[in-house]
Amino acid sequence: MKKYDGKMPVVGWREWVSLPDLGLPGIKAKIDTGARTSALHAFFVESYRQEGQEFVRFCVHPLPGTDSVERICHARVKDCRRVTDSGGHVEERYVIESRLQIAEYCFPIELTLTNRDTMKFRMLLGRTALQKMNVLVAPDRSYLLGPSLRHAYHPTATEASQ
Repeated sequence: MKKYDGKMPVVGWREWVSLPDLGLPGIKAKIDTGARTSALHAFFVESYRQEGQEFVRFCVHPLPGTDSVERICHARVKDCRRVTDSGGHVEERYVIESRLQIAEYCFPIELTLTNRDTMKFRMLLGRTALQKMNVLVAPDRSYLLGPSLRHAYHPTATEASQ
């Protein structure tokens, strides 16, 4: 077992992240060491073929508590998997890959797509992604790697007038 050497970043139990490949500049993610794979809120999910490859188109409400911000995303389907959620329900989900940006870190992760409209967090960051970051999780702390990215969806007054 590797001892903590003071060099690993520490994340809180919730953090703001970006998924630049999906056009999502900010989404609040719950750090979930109990989940193997990361999950992203998605609805109106439909697959299609392009140049012999399977893709998926889906909508995201990236900000919890509001449906006023909506993004349409596209991604290549990496896999389809049966996933058991924390309530024991089994669901067939599309798996996609996207770069995750959190603070100065940016790396590809796998995401399953599922409707999380009724959940407090629109994204779960699972332990497979956390292993790539090589982080410690502080379960009693929040937003250690940066401030809210909620503002990324609202144009400034200058941008709106142009």
